[in-house]
Amino acid sequence: MHEDAFFVPMTWTDTFYLAPEFILAAVFLLLIVLDLFLPKRVSRLTFGWLSLAAIIASLVVVILRMIDMNQGGISTEAIQLLSNSYRIDDFSSLLKIVFLSGTALVVLLALGSERDESDITDKAEYFYLLLPALIGAMIMASSGNLISLYIGLELLSITSYVLVGIRRKSLLSAEAAFKYVITGGISSAMVLFGMSYIYGITGSVDLGVIGAALPQALIDFKALAYVGFFFMLAGFGIKIAAAPFHAWAPDVYQGAPTPVSAFLAVIAKGAALAAIFRILFSTKLFNAGGDAFAANDIFFALLVLAAAAMLVGTTTALGQKNAKRLLALSGVVNAGYLLVPIGLSFTAFHSNNFSEFIFYLIVYLFMTIGAFAVLTIVSRAAGHEELKGFAGMYYRAPWTAVAMLIFILSLAGLPISGGFFGKLFILLGAANAKAYWLVAIMVISSVISYYFYFGLARQMFMRSGNDDREIQISGCTGAVIWICAAATLVLGIFPGPLMHWIDAVFTITGDLWINMNS
Repeated sequence: MHEDAFFVPMTWTDTFYLAPEFILAAVFLLLIVLDLFLPKRVSRLTFGWLSLAAIIASLVVVILRMIDMNQGGISTEAIQLLSNSYRIDDFSSLLKIVFLSGTALVVLLALGSERDESDITDKAEYFYLLLPALIGAMIMASSGNLISLYIGLELLSITSYVLVGIRRKSLLSAEAAFKYVITGGISSAMVLFGMSYIYGITGSVDLGVIGAALPQALIDFKALAYVGFFFMLAGFGIKIAAAPFHAWAPDVYQGAPTPVSAFLAVIAKGAALAAIFRILFSTKLFNAGGDAFAANDIFFALLVLAAAAMLVGTTTALGQKNAKRLLALSGVVNAGYLLVPIGLSFTAFHSNNFSEFIFYLIVYLFMTIGAFAVLTIVSRAAGHEELKGFAGMYYRAPWTAVAMLIFILSLAGLPISGGFFGKLFILLGAANAKAYWLVAIMVISSVISYYFYFGLARQMFMRSGNDDREIQISGCTGAVIWICAAATLVLGIFPGPLMHWIDAVFTITGDLWINMNS
C-alpha cells in the first residue's frame, strides 16, 4: 500500500502542544551542563529538586491542556502532530498524568534515600536521568505510528539500563544492569522484528493506515500477521515482566537502587502496556473484519499471557524471602491483571476496557511505590532487604507499619483499599465478557497471594525484632508513604468519581481511532 501521509514540518503551534516533553528535555540538558561546571562540593540534592520541579511543571501543562480539550465535558478531536506521528488525546493525557505523578513520587523517594546510597558516585545523574526515561514513556503513550513508538521505547530502555547500573561500587548492581541490557536488547529486537512484519503486510507504519489495511492483510498474509503481532507481544511481554518473560525482574529489581526499581515497576511497565493498548485498538484489530479468527487468536494470546503471569507470579513468590524480589514478583502478578482489560477486547457486553485498565494502573502506582518507600526505611534500619527485616516493625514505627498494611491489603485485593475495587472491576469485566476461565484464575491467584502478603504483615505485627530502636524516617520518604497510603484508601472508599470521570473524558472513537481525513 502506498503511504498516504507525507512529511509535515513542525510549526510553533506544534511546539506548544509538545510543551510537557520540551520542559523535561530543557531541564535535563540544563542539569547536564550544571553538573559539568558546578564544583563537587555543591550538594547534588539540588538536582533532585530541580528535576521534581520540572516534572510538576510538565504535569500542570498536561492537566491544563486536558481541561482545555474537555471543556463542558465534551472531548474535542485529538491533536495530530507530524502527520499523525504524535497524538495529543485523552488516552495519552491520562497516561502522562500517571507517568508524571509516579515519577514525581520516585524522585521524592530518591531525595529521601539519597544519603543511604553510598555506592552511587554520580548523585546528579541519579536524579536527572529519570527525565529522559520519563520522556520516552510519554512518547510511547502519544505515538501515532510504529517508528515514534519505537523511539520512545528505546529512549526509556537505554536510560533505564544506566539507572539500574548506577551503583558503580556494587557488584549486584552491575550484574543487574548486565542482565537488563541483555533481556532489554532481546525485547527491543523482537518488537522491531514484529513491527517490520506489520509494515510488510500493510505498507505503512501509521497506525491509522495499518487499521485500514489490516482486514485485507489478515486474509492475504495471515501467517505473517501472526508473526508480526506475536513477536511484538512477546517483546512487550518482556518489558512488562509477564510470565514466561519475567525471569529478569527479581534480579534487576534487587540490584537496582530502590527508587529505580519502583520506576521500572510502575512507569516502564505502564508505558509498555500503553503501547500494547494503543497498537491493538488504534488499528481496530478487534473490529478488523477479514479473518476474524486471527484477531481473536491474538487477543486470546494476551489473555493466556495474563493468566500465566498471575499463576506463575503468585506461585513463585510463595518461597521468596527477599522483600525486593517479592515486590518484583508482585509486579509480575499485577502485569497479568493489567493485561486482562486489553485482552478482553471490545464486545457488546464489555466496552469499558480503558477505565478498568487506567483505574487499576493508578491504584497499582500508589500501592507499589508506597511499598517500595517503606522498604527503603526498613532496609536502611535492618542493613538488608530480607523479609525478616520487617520483624517487630509495628513496635518501632507503628504508623509506618499501618501504612504498609494498607499497601498489603491493596496488593492482596481486600476491601477498603483501591486494589480491591481495581481487581473487582477487572474481574466483573471478564465475567461480562464471559471469560469465566479467566475469572477463576484471577480468584485462585488472589487467594494464593494472601499467603505471602500476609506473611509480611505477620512479620510486622506478630514477630519481635532484634532491635528495639525507633526507625528513623526522612521527611521526603514519609511524604511518599503517606501520599500513597492516603490515595490508596481514598480510591478504596470512593472509586466511583474517578471511574466516572475517566468514562466521561475517554472515547475509543475520539481518542484511539485515527481519522485518516484529518
